[in-house]
Amino acid sequence: MMTFDQAAQLLDDIAMEFPEAFYQDLNGGVQFEEDALPDPQFPPGEMYIMGEYVQDLTGNFIVLYYGSFAALLADEPDEVWEEELFATLAHEFTHHLEHLGGLHALDDKDAEFLRRALAGEDPWGDGEEPER
Repeated sequence: MMTFDQAAQLLDDIAMEFPEAFYQDLNGGVQFEEDALPDPQFPPGEMYIMGEYVQDLTGNFIVLYYGSFAALLADEPDEVWEEELFATLAHEFTHHLEHLGGLHALDDKDAEFLRRALAGEDPWGDGEEPER
């Protein structure tokens, strides 16, 4: 399993791949927390929050949760960690950019995913999980 320090370095490398424009008004940058963040709407261990786009009194920032990745990817090779870190960071950047543009399409898509998952339906809406 990838350690916190290894994952943090990989996330730093991935974050540098995104254009400078993505960081506009992201005054808190990209943060990486050691803890897992289980989704409280689901039974323990069933669903984890991998990352969040946060807007609060301190500003705008993205946070990813190492423990959530570790809970789901413990036995996966480094390549899968890299793919998931990239996908999660891209997802959170999309939230940030939509916020800047006054849009909410990804918020709507996330809400629909959670609605389906909580209802016991296929949250992906296509009968398949996304490829890793």
